[in-house]
Amino acid sequence: MINAALAGFYLGFSLILAIGAQNAFVLRQGLRRSHVLPVVLTCAISDAMLITIGVFGFSIITDLLPWVAPALRYGGAAFLIWYGARSFLSMWRGGGVLQAADSTSGSLRAALLTCLALTWLNPHVYLDTMIFIGTIATQYGEHARWFGAGAVGSSFVFFFSLGYGARLLAPLFARPRAWQVLDGIIGLVMWAIAAKLLLGE
Repeated sequence: MINAALAGFYLGFSLILAIGAQNAFVLRQGLRRSHVLPVVLTCAISDAMLITIGVFGFSIITDLLPWVAPALRYGGAAFLIWYGARSFLSMWRGGGVLQAADSTSGSLRAALLTCLALTWLNPHVYLDTMIFIGTIATQYGEHARWFGAGAVGSSFVFFFSLGYGARLLAPLFARPRAWQVLDGIIGLVMWAIAAKLLLGE
């Protein structure tokens, strides 16, 4: 039981450790100290739901609704292209700087909607959390639920660490140039993921 939970934790952590659209957004919110708790909770709870569905059988859904996978693929790509363009526009305009006023920048509704879109419209999230984790969970038989619980725990640890740990970088992002670089990286990440989706890689 403990071994299954630890295996799930390590696997889940390794899958979400790479920089992606969702992580980039959480990092940005953490740096701005803007709605950090709702954002990290939204990411972690969303992952928990997806992992749970994966452990208990995502294949059933795709068999019943074969249009789900391509719809997520193209819808996610379109959203990532738009979000990446917005990041490049922010980079080009420049002028961003981390100040105390940033803690109130942007509405909670806008932050949560963006967070949900980056999570639920990203097919890679389904591949990692539902299909990959769900498939490996089957190897643990009656302990599959503990494997899933470990993976869920890793999501909470990661997103809370990323969201609240980002403030350690606050001195660096007191400079406008740092924000331009971050926006450029976020834009590239978004467009790279979108390209992979459209090319079917």
